Amino acid sequence: MEEILKLVVIESPFKREALKKYLGNGYEVFATKGHIRDLPTKSFAIDIKNNFQPKYEIVPDKKGLIDDLKKKASEADEVLIATDPDREGEAISWHVANILGFDTDKKCRIEFNEISKKAVTNALEKPRAIDLNLVDAQQARRVLDRIVGYKLSPVLCKKIAPKLSAGRVQSVALKLVVDREREIESFVPEEYWTVSAILQKNQNLIKTSLASYNGKKFVPKNKEEVDTLIENVKGKDFVVENIKKSKTKSHAPAPFTTSTMQQDALNKLGMSLARTTSSAQQLYEGVEVKGEGKIALITYIRTDSVRVSQDAQNACLKFIENKFGKEFLPSKPNVYHTKENAQDAHEAIRPITMDITPDMVKETLSSDNYKLYKLIYERFLASQMADAEYSNVAVNFVCQGYGFKVNGKTMEFPGFTSVYKEFVEEDKKEGFEGKLPKLEEGEILLCKEIKPEQKFTKPPARYTEATLVKAMEEKGIGRPATYAATITILSTRKYTQKEGKFLVPTELGKKITTYLEKFFSGVINVKFTAHMEQRLDDIASKGEDWHSVVSSFYNGFAALLEKADSSALTMKEPPQETDIICEKCGHKMLIREGKFGKFLACSNFPKCRNTKPIEQEVKKVGICPECGKELLERKSKKGKIFYSCSGYPDCKFMSWDITTGKKCPKCNSPIIVKGKITKCSNRDCDYKEV
Repeated sequence: MEEILKLVVIESPFKREALKKYLGNGYEVFATKGHIRDLPTKSFAIDIKNNFQPKYEIVPDKKGLIDDLKKKASEADEVLIATDPDREGEAISWHVANILGFDTDKKCRIEFNEISKKAVTNALEKPRAIDLNLVDAQQARRVLDRIVGYKLSPVLCKKIAPKLSAGRVQSVALKLVVDREREIESFVPEEYWTVSAILQKNQNLIKTSLASYNGKKFVPKNKEEVDTLIENVKGKDFVVENIKKSKTKSHAPAPFTTSTMQQDALNKLGMSLARTTSSAQQLYEGVEVKGEGKIALITYIRTDSVRVSQDAQNACLKFIENKFGKEFLPSKPNVYHTKENAQDAHEAIRPITMDITPDMVKETLSSDNYKLYKLIYERFLASQMADAEYSNVAVNFVCQGYGFKVNGKTMEFPGFTSVYKEFVEEDKKEGFEGKLPKLEEGEILLCKEIKPEQKFTKPPARYTEATLVKAMEEKGIGRPATYAATITILSTRKYTQKEGKFLVPTELGKKITTYLEKFFSGVINVKFTAHMEQRLDDIASKGEDWHSVVSSFYNGFAALLEKADSSALTMKEPPQETDIICEKCGHKMLIREGKFGKFLACSNFPKCRNTKPIEQEVKKVGICPECGKELLERKSKKGKIFYSCSGYPDCKFMSWDITTGKKCPKCNSPIIVKGKITKCSNRDCDYKEV
């Protein structure tokens, strides 16, 4: 048996195979499968009086795994912890080190931004101590989120409805969606008109757009103004007033961050946040590639940086020169600057190597993985290419004081657009054409037709998943690792729903936002949430004390909690009166809502405490093969459909399939219906009916 010299601890078991390719002999890889020590799920676990000390515990189903980890660690000469290269990964490393009894200054931490030979080898050569500033920043986030979730959610349940939750970032994201809906609901459309003049030059028709009147910008507000214009220019000359020619360049977009990747994947590929996140994770951890086995294709996928390594940039420039030619290289390499509020801990998302093209892996990758890899590959390739160059012609025409304009644009050099085109959601702009015929100043053109069109101003568009991610990033709410989870929970909690691709707040979502605005506007708002993100960054980068950051938040938050809890204001739905009579006292029963859903309760409460479940309409689906009574469709506590006899409890027959009421002539088991097949329910019996 080969002796283990070094044990490398990672999070995801899906990385193991790709990583082992680059580790030498004597290494063993152990996966924690995520967190192994964390705050418990069923208790608050924050000692507020003891400086907000978190009470961590071993994750219940990881006890056996930890025993294995300790055993392997004791047998190894060295343990290296290679969890993900972010704050959460650093915190997991810290928990692993604590469980293994390591000193805080032990150089046991390695990290790599990609699973490649070079990155892994470099990491192995440079182990470091665990960065406690990053750990503390993550602890502060967990404690803050736990305080808001565990202290605010019960208030919502008490004041609005059972089973509600609030979150420090989640509730602000919901507010963005609700605020946008309010803008749309209060929007008053205003009438305006566009007017196009179709001019003719030889065999060419030129579509021009009304822009001014007597030298001032002019947009007709009603049909009367349009009719006046048409009457004035009818049969009159359209004169070329001036022509302006220019050259413009379009610079390549930066390589992907988490949010721009999510936006582009939704806009161009129609991939939801959940699909994009899952696919990106697989491409980062390793996928099967023909002739290569399991290898990683992209760098770390949770990042807000647009920086790329010098090696990656040089390799990309060489690839561009070989495939497209020197003219597609920029005069100097493109460098992109990360936003001020970004962590910039990693590179942008890019392919690990340009040598593995999307076409080479198309055969073995899943559809989503191929499409996303192609998008990432082409975006990075384009980011290092030369500008696209255009020739522009802007022509202004005048007729009876009315100014019309047209812009012509032709591409002179495609540059980066030869591999990547940015997503444009807006329709083609008015007054924009492709190539124009040759025109001269003072030239007179014949007007073939005037085309007026009535329009109305539109409200701002509802958020899509992509535009909500963009808004969260721009406003500094949350971080790359949290965007998808935050937006998903709004949907699963039924605070938002989708109409096509757009996110619409439900009535419940609106009610929660209204309540939070009334009592918690000081902390559940965009500005404060972005400020707290900056404070967390200061813990990570400047070593600020995380306890004081949490304390400054909690002192104000606790006062708001007390005020809300003691207020008599409630937004609960009043109980619904029914015609059902209480069999105990004769009063009417009311429909109330509790922790486990809706139920019937006597209106004579508290004198009468009679309650009972609401009888649901029962679907009759067949005949009981035991007693011949009707078979009813029911739901288990877990929501699974089953079928049972209406004669219960005298007859206790139940089945997961609809029965015909007959017994099998071969084995006397019930006959069931499976789709279009009627057969015996006994798996060992082959009886079927035609």
